[in-house]
Amino acid sequence: MATLTLVLASEAPDVDILGYVRGPVYGFAHHRGITHSFVGAPFVAALVLAFVYLVWRWRRRHQKPRPVIGDHVPVDTGPPQPPRWGVLYGFAVLGVLVHILLDFTNAYGVRPFEPFSYSWYSWDIVSIIEPLLCVALLAGLVLPELFGLVTEEIGARRRGPRGRTGAILALIGVALVWGVRDYEHRRAVAAMESLLYRGAEPLRVGAYPYMINPFRWFGVVETETFYARMEVDSSVPEVDPRARTDIRFKPEETPASLAAKSSYLGRVYLDWARFPMTEVQELSRPEGWYLVRFFDMRYAYPERRTRPLSASVELNRDLAVVRENFGLGVQGRREMGDDEK
Repeated sequence: MATLTLVLASEAPDVDILGYVRGPVYGFAHHRGITHSFVGAPFVAALVLAFVYLVWRWRRRHQKPRPVIGDHVPVDTGPPQPPRWGVLYGFAVLGVLVHILLDFTNAYGVRPFEPFSYSWYSWDIVSIIEPLLCVALLAGLVLPELFGLVTEEIGARRRGPRGRTGAILALIGVALVWGVRDYEHRRAVAAMESLLYRGAEPLRVGAYPYMINPFRWFGVVETETFYARMEVDSSVPEVDPRARTDIRFKPEETPASLAAKSSYLGRVYLDWARFPMTEVQELSRPEGWYLVRFFDMRYAYPERRTRPLSASVELNRDLAVVRENFGLGVQGRREMGDDEK
């Protein structure tokens, strides 16, 4: 039951996706929350173990004794012996912790100390889908099977369980990708922190990965009055090698932006966002209404025409919240036309 336990436990923290049943804003607020924390890990593991126990009971009840062939009587005709539940619980906890670690490596982040602290932490070294990691893990699954077929074909004797060497090499491959990415990430961040931007010192900087290439990073710099986004080549290291730095000035606060920020979605989004930007648009229909958009500069890659993980709040003329959306919202899409969609 070890494999079943580890597979289920490594996916179980994402059970928090059920929060989206209560709406996208509620789901976003609680995603990667208590189920992705050190406090929640033992309880998530216990739920996984309870499910595995039910599977074991079901198999025990429905398993048939091995048939008697001729005069041969099988030794174990009864049900299987109970698993070592303590060991399986340890595996379940390990699976949950590995899930938290994997989520920590990308830019979205986790809140591992919830409910004592709701601060977000992220390593920012790999994309949520990293092809190099997928190749390493897939090779760890496929290659042992291929070599096993060859071994059986030539009649060679196999030592140890099939797949052990492949699993070890796959984990080594993952560690190497993380190690190289972490080193290059540090070089990119250090290069960005060492510069002035239009004469202003950076308050915060962030470097976010591109797929496959470990030397190419999307950099974001925050100053008192603006954000700067650029490409960073960590192999040199060089900031903005193509001279394409984009400056986005922070907007002045308005009654509409302040009202949107105090809404439920606004509070949740600003708590999660690393480099938040707001845009206020007065809608023509209904007249006097406002659309306030939120987006995070760490996802504003120059190549992207869309704004992933953006949000919007619609306000009426009295600045009361009418609708909260992920994306631009219906009214915003109508106002901004096809290019902004």
